[in-house]
Amino acid sequence: MEDTLENHGQERAVLVGLNADCFTAEETATEESLEELEALLETAGGFCTGKILQNRHTPDSHSFIGEGKAIEVKMLAEFTQSTMVIFDNELSPGNIRALEEIIGVTVLDRSALILDIFAQRARTREGRLQVELAQYQYLLPRLSGMGTSLSRQGGGIGTRGPGETKLESDRRHIRERINRLQAELEQVRQVRSVQRERRMKNSVPVVAIVGYTNAGKSTLLNQLTGAGIPANNRLFDTLDTTSRQLTVSDNLDVILSDTVGFISKLPHHLVEAFRATLEELEYADVLLHVIDASDAHREEHIAVVDKLIAQLAKPGTPVLRCYNKADLVSPAEIPVGEDVVAISAKQGRGMDELLHAIEKTLGHARHHVLVRLPYSMGGMVETLHDNAQVARVDYTGEGIEIDTVLDDILYGRLRDYIVKEL
Repeated sequence: MEDTLENHGQERAVLVGLNADCFTAEETATEESLEELEALLETAGGFCTGKILQNRHTPDSHSFIGEGKAIEVKMLAEFTQSTMVIFDNELSPGNIRALEEIIGVTVLDRSALILDIFAQRARTREGRLQVELAQYQYLLPRLSGMGTSLSRQGGGIGTRGPGETKLESDRRHIRERINRLQAELEQVRQVRSVQRERRMKNSVPVVAIVGYTNAGKSTLLNQLTGAGIPANNRLFDTLDTTSRQLTVSDNLDVILSDTVGFISKLPHHLVEAFRATLEELEYADVLLHVIDASDAHREEHIAVVDKLIAQLAKPGTPVLRCYNKADLVSPAEIPVGEDVVAISAKQGRGMDELLHAIEKTLGHARHHVLVRLPYSMGGMVETLHDNAQVARVDYTGEGIEIDTVLDDILYGRLRDYIVKEL
């Protein structure tokens, strides 16, 4: 798999969107979604030469935007010396073939562009497996009718990954590859599951950071834990889950987990492929929803993230809304509420308030104590190892002394044996 663009100049692309009366909000293109498509193109290493937003009652069954509008796109592409046209909408294989015949340059859709960015960004074995799986799942239904477009050699947006080989010649090979990738990712899930069980056994809560892409999630993880993750101002900068231990207070340690950024119109198969990463949400005790407070479209982006949280997290998981970049807006622009914290991850503002909110949201009070048990209760040592955080066990003349952090239930059971609160 190629990971970098060829060094023969930036790809130049015309961006096109269709706003049709029959489309759902998710399917349609708007000026805002075209702006986001331009940001995605820049992230992939390309340059926008122009935008066209077409309004129709229904999409054209052949050329999607209609032949007249497709010829207009062709003229703009020629005038601006563009090398490709990228659609904000999802295109069928037949649409792509028809448009390429009319326009005379490569045609991609939003999903293909996002997949290309993911192919550049994935660094770990797990991330690469997930990207490759998503690429194959995207390509398989598009093989008939894509002609030779899949066998293009060389670099450039849309040619990375499995697209560089003649996949159309062997559907069976692709299905077998998909099955193998799914099996390998299942192994990754099992490893994660073992790690998760160990954390749960040690009674370490999990706090997962979620949010719209480029909201500042990695910056927040770095600020809280010193994780040293590159935090750049570009979309999808984090693909591979990073987990770090965070001391919230004297009585509470948590595992803080970063996740891939969400985006509107995130392809369904991409969500499926990244489930191994995103399932951290399913097991999280608290979700930190990082919101760019200065984002002009923040309410729409909050709605996108909320929808994916509803899909992926277990019902009832508490969500803390962290309005990041709060230094860039007036306090009046940030909502007030028990589950809302205003922060600036870059400047380190609001971190104490955030830690306090995490501790409060986790709810179950935790007690750091020294317990002294009689030797007749030796079996309780194993119970504590399984259900509490145990820092030290000493076998003394007076009994078994245990330095431990207990939840309310164990604290109540062992109240008579507590020597002191630490």
